Amino acid sequence: MKFGLMYETQSPLVDGAVDEKALIESTIEQWVLADELGYDYIWLVEHHFLDTFSISSSPDILYGAASRLTKNIRLGFGVVILPQHHPVRVAEKIAMVDQLSNGRVDFGTGRGGAYEQVGLNVDPRSSRSMWEEAIKMIPKMWRKEEFSWEGVHWNIPARNVIPKPFQNPHPPMWLAGMQPETYRIAADKGLGVLSLSTGAPSEMAPYIKEYKENIKNANPVGDVVNDQWAHLAISHCGEDDRVAKDTAVNALKSFFGPDRPYTKGEGEVYKQLIKAWGGVPDHLKNQFSWVLKEEEGSVPKSREARETSVNPSGIDGFDRDTLSDRGVIIAGDPDSCKEGVRMHQNAGEDQILMLMQLDTIPHEEVINSIKLFGTEVLPEFKSD
Repeated sequence: MKFGLMYETQSPLVDGAVDEKALIESTIEQWVLADELGYDYIWLVEHHFLDTFSISSSPDILYGAASRLTKNIRLGFGVVILPQHHPVRVAEKIAMVDQLSNGRVDFGTGRGGAYEQVGLNVDPRSSRSMWEEAIKMIPKMWRKEEFSWEGVHWNIPARNVIPKPFQNPHPPMWLAGMQPETYRIAADKGLGVLSLSTGAPSEMAPYIKEYKENIKNANPVGDVVNDQWAHLAISHCGEDDRVAKDTAVNALKSFFGPDRPYTKGEGEVYKQLIKAWGGVPDHLKNQFSWVLKEEEGSVPKSREARETSVNPSGIDGFDRDTLSDRGVIIAGDPDSCKEGVRMHQNAGEDQILMLMQLDTIPHEEVINSIKLFGTEVLPEFKSD
């Protein structure tokens, strides 16, 4: 089992704003500690224009610093939004960080969201075909001394794209997604899955099994098949079991608040989350009668009807024990965290993407969580 720390680059606000300098410095401090404790990966997103949600617009630059300050931990691009970049520039940047880090880069890819795409003058309707074209091109740039391309979105005359990656043949390649169709695309193209939903392990297990079977017949876009599945879980480890679980639950509910990038304007999002978390438990049926009635067909399914009947933050009723017992969060004291990890391990995951740095949790508490998990939980699974 491998353990990665996932980063949106968030911190509690100071006077209503992000202290960007402090956040950058604290993020790097957390990475250095994770490296010393034996975590396997750090993963850094790419986001633009998301105000207080994420300042990670240039992950390659942050990783340039991390490559010199860490020794063993792998540097995962989680992910490069391919439609927003020229493929040559992507190939160059990934290879450069791979050289700087002595071959510790993993190359995650994705299409991004419409809000960011439009801000960068990318037509969201073209994002799928742009991703498809770019993912085919980049491994060829790393392999060939002279690369040329004539395609739908890009035409490149014969050029030698340098530097080449340090890793031979190239960094492991991944695709981020939250839908079954994306998992199938990843398997077909020989890409690892960065499963960025917060689905309960029991809900994800069938998709993982299907992916593992499908990828055996991959037609890989790169020179090697990456058959790993990594799954996201908001995580917090502390000495006090109840306090640590409450910290993770509060972070989870804030992360999916009604004004967040993943939820704003998405009428179905809370219903989808509840399903991904294993459905409404018996002891919460009274609080979630709107879900049950809609499933039975006794509530109108129009968006207007839902918005008048659904709590705007319709996951508030989920309690710490339900979320912890289902593995939606990995939280609590070290023993509880171990139980959470086992659920993810038993579902067939190869790596857990632990989201510990969140804007409801101060830096000092994140450091303590990384340290306690790294000293008390990690060793048990690293010896497996």
